[in-house]
Formats: sequence, structure tokens, C-alpha cells
Amino acid sequence: MDLNSKKVIVIGAGISGFAAAKLAKKLGADVIMSDANEKVEEKHDLKPLREAGIKIVLGKQTEELFEGADLVIISPAVPRHIPILEKIGQKVLVISEVEFAYKLAKAPIFAVTGTNGKTTTTMLLGELMKTVYGPYNVGVGGNIGTPLCEECYRIGKDGCIVAEISSYQMEASSEFTTKGAAILNVTPDHLARHKTMDVYQAEKEKVFAHHTKDDFLVLNYDDERTRSMAQRANSTICFFSSSQELEEGAFVKDGQLVIRWHGMLHIICKVDEMQIKGSHNVENALAALALAFLAGGDTAKMAQVLKNFAPVEHRIEPVRTLNGVTYYNDSKATNPEAANKAIGTFHHIILIAGGDDKKTPLDEFYALVNERVDKLILVGDGAARFKEEALKHGYSAENILEAGYSMEKAVEMAYNEAKAPQVVLLSPACASFDMYDGYEARGRDFKRIVNELK
Repeated sequence: MDLNSKKVIVIGAGISGFAAAKLAKKLGADVIMSDANEKVEEKHDLKPLREAGIKIVLGKQTEELFEGADLVIISPAVPRHIPILEKIGQKVLVISEVEFAYKLAKAPIFAVTGTNGKTTTTMLLGELMKTVYGPYNVGVGGNIGTPLCEECYRIGKDGCIVAEISSYQMEASSEFTTKGAAILNVTPDHLARHKTMDVYQAEKEKVFAHHTKDDFLVLNYDDERTRSMAQRANSTICFFSSSQELEEGAFVKDGQLVIRWHGMLHIICKVDEMQIKGSHNVENALAALALAFLAGGDTAKMAQVLKNFAPVEHRIEPVRTLNGVTYYNDSKATNPEAANKAIGTFHHIILIAGGDDKKTPLDEFYALVNERVDKLILVGDGAARFKEEALKHGYSAENILEAGYSMEKAVEMAYNEAKAPQVVLLSPACASFDMYDGYEARGRDFKRIVNELK
């Protein structure tokens, strides 16, 4: 991609935006970083951008900002369909940071998307791909926290890129494609931005929009929406299932993870040999194994990776065992479906839930809460609705505690209530922005508090 002497506008002062701006500048562009938030410097240090020769423009974007622009790159947090970008997009190419990364990539991209499980699957796939491409030839980036453009620029043609892809990242992407992709599930999420499930799903499906039979698509057979994608894909399809044996694909047989492909059954390892626990992690492992296998992975080497792979931070992450009670950080559970996976892993739970409420249905959530949660501790903006729904679903009022906007108080309540063999689980089923900058900050605060308990 030739950016020499081109005018590039990057919208959104966040991790992805910073990386795109710096890289465009490195490639010879005249770069402007713009953010509508005039107070963004209270949160982000913009000094390195200025030192790199990048112009900073803060405040509401106007048409004047884009005069003479050759390219506009937007961060995932910036909706593609806001009026100013719709108007500018008629004259100037507007792309996502992910599309920018794709245009720079020399190596094939293997993507993971879905509503839940993306981070664990992406991290595991990255480790599995190292057995195929070598330990230094695999880049892992995207929605996982490392900007994809950095990894695509860094990794040469002899390696590969493993990318966690969100629906937000695909809004301003049209050419982005992959050598292989896994779609884990599609359940209601981000509807405030996408409006309908069909639009949300369509953004996910862009990861295989340009596939041919030479490309691979791994789909969850147990999820009706992902299973139906096979009808619209030109890819070589490999299903995975954690609940049934497949004629061809990845599944569980006699307590072992296996792949049946072209008539041969490949046994990987026993489910109970994995360090990552829970039925959802069986699904994540099957998806990652299938994609790595199709990329040429050796089953013996992949088995060793799976046995050594530790839980990802903020996803059912064990923090500490105190007085026989283990505390788990599942802050990445930002919707009820993700929380359900964690709740279904344990019995006798002291559950901390609530936060920035996405107003998604809670019927399945409370079916599990009634079955497995001994005490429910609620925090944040979502506490009122979560309490109302709990009572409506027959959960006892005497087992509901409210901690306001204090994680300290929530952990203190959990500490006072919990007795072995109970577990304390932070699995909020909500986003974090009412109290924190993100789920990572929430999870680390929870861990800090737990580790300070006497």
C-alpha cells in the first residue's frame, strides 16, 4: 500500500488509532489524528504522536478536516454510519484499521469471530499456529488488544497472522479476507449499534465473503446461525460440535477431542487433560484445533499445546483460594451468554454481576442462577434491572445483595458470605463502562481487591 506523500486522517484516539497513525506516518503519509472528545488527553498520552510528526485535531469533526484527504482510517469504536463519515465516504475511501492491516499483510490471515469465546480461541490458535509456522513467525492481534496493523506489518510472507475480529471492526471493511476463519457463535449483542441481529450477523460473515474452496471456514454446528452460514460460503467447510459426533469435523468422542477428516479419525487429547475448563472451552478448543489442523498442524504437537495452554486473563481466571474458597475473575463476560458459560462451570456460586447493562434478555441467565448461585451480589447501573428480573424469575430476595458502585464492597460481601466448597465468581453479564474504562480494568481491580483480603 503506497502512502508516500498521501494525506491520511485517522479517526479515534485509542490503541488501534494510535497504531494506524504511527504506521501511516512511517509509510510516508501526512497524518492527522482526530478525536471528537476534546478531553481525550486526560485519558491518553498524545505526546508520542506529536513527537512523530502527527498533527492532532480534537473536537467535533467537520468537512474542512477532510479537505484534500486521500484516505480515512477509523477505529473500531467509531461507527461507520455517522453522518460526517457517510458524507465524506462519497468522496474519500473510509476504511477500518483492520482493512488497513489487511492491505499491509504479506502473510495469510486466520480469523476468529463470534459473540463469545473469541479471545481464548484466538490465543490458543496463535499457540497452535506456532507449531506450523514456527515460534517467531506468528502474529496475534486485532480485537485482542494488539492492533492488527502492527502485526500484519511485522510478520513476513513466511508466517501467518491470527486475528480476533469483532463486528465493529468489520463495519468499514469490504476487501478484508482470510485464508481461514472460525465463527464460534452468534447471539444478541451490540444491538444498540447494529440495530438488528441480521445486520450484526452480516458483519461477522464478512470474514469469509471473499473465500474460495482453497480457503477454510470452521463453523459451530451446535449454533443454528453459524451452521446456516455454510449455505452462503464458498469455502471448504469444517464443522465442530461439543454435543454430537459428526460425519466430518471436530468433536468429542469418548471424552477425547478428535477430528474426522477425509475418512480418517485423528485423536488429539482427553478433555480432562486441558487446563482450560468448562464446556465453552471445549468448543473454543475444537474450533482452534480444526483451523490449525486445516492449516497443516501436526496432531501430536497440537495436543501438547492444548495440555499446556493456561486460562486467558479475565476469562474464568482463578485468582486466589482463601479459606477453601476460590475466587474467579470472569470480567470478560460482558453479556449474559458469556456469563452463562462461567456459571455453568461451577456449583454453589457467590456471583458478582451487573454493570453497564446492554438490556439483553436474562431468561437463560436466571435459569442458571436459580440452579447454581447461592448468593447474587449486584453492582453498577444494571443492578436495578438485574434485581427486578431475579425476583420475576423466582430468585429469593434474601439471597440478593447490592453493592452500589463499589467493587470493594462487592468483594467484601462475597468474602463474608462464602464458605467452602462455594466459589466466588465475578461474571458481570454487563459491560464495564459505568465504573471502569473497560473489562480489563474491572478484572484487574477485582484481582487487586481479592489479593488484598486477609
